[in-house]
Amino acid sequence: MGFKQAPARGRLTISATQAHFPRHSLKKCNRLLTIEDRCKKGGSLRCWLAVAALFLISVHAACAGQVRGVPQIVDADTVYIGQTKIRFNGIDAPETDQVCLDAAGKTWTCGIEARERLRTFSKDREWSCELTGTDIYRRSLGSCTVGGENVSRWLVQNGWALAFRRYSTEYVANEDLAREHQRGLWSGAFIAPWDWRHRSNLTVIMGALTVPTMAQRALISNSTANPAPPSGNCLIKGNLSSAPQCIYHVPGGRFYDRLNMQPSSSHRWFCTEAEAQAAGCRKSKL
Repeated sequence: MGFKQAPARGRLTISATQAHFPRHSLKKCNRLLTIEDRCKKGGSLRCWLAVAALFLISVHAACAGQVRGVPQIVDADTVYIGQTKIRFNGIDAPETDQVCLDAAGKTWTCGIEARERLRTFSKDREWSCELTGTDIYRRSLGSCTVGGENVSRWLVQNGWALAFRRYSTEYVANEDLAREHQRGLWSGAFIAPWDWRHRSNLTVIMGALTVPTMAQRALISNSTANPAPPSGNCLIKGNLSSAPQCIYHVPGGRFYDRLNMQPSSSHRWFCTEAEAQAAGCRKSKL
């Protein structure tokens, strides 16, 4: 899934995930709230300027930090470590319901494959993640390493994710290398993850030029009409636009057949209930 940096606004609050952050960060947050309360009781302009300055320091402290642990891998660019949901900064990987084309023009479940390659690479080892902020979905943004290797760099260089140039150019050289050697997604044709979430008949196809043109056209038409699940094992429907929480529907459920899986960033196919729950969804009560 894509990300957007969350704007800092309003009064600073401390979330449960900040238990992972250094104690001095929480002290700064508490100090900010104390000064703000005093200013509201009749403080001067100087008082409010002090709040503004301390706010900037505290926001950085509250959003930054380090998390360690064995991850639960949701997809190729999103993991959980403990209760902290982490979205890799600067890259975008295919969604688990995304399909691509191989060199012969045959479809394959590239989103699932990218996730499984990351799981194999991880091998249940402990990760260390540097958190740099949050996005509008309240996920922590950051970069992670395992065994001394940058996970995002490994994904992009092996063709399982793209450099998200809109937000960072850090991994562009790694993407160029993957494209040159036709690794991962680049071995065939595919839709960029950010375009897949909003695909239409005008969506651009990326990848190897050797993939048959008719197959590329079929990828567009089949994925924009009434998209089928990526595989027969991925039949759970997720409605991410449900308020106040994403809801998933299993086959046989009352509303399962009513949910039209038109191309949208608010609709997702899931392979298991655990996968849907890891994405923040709850099961439909009906």
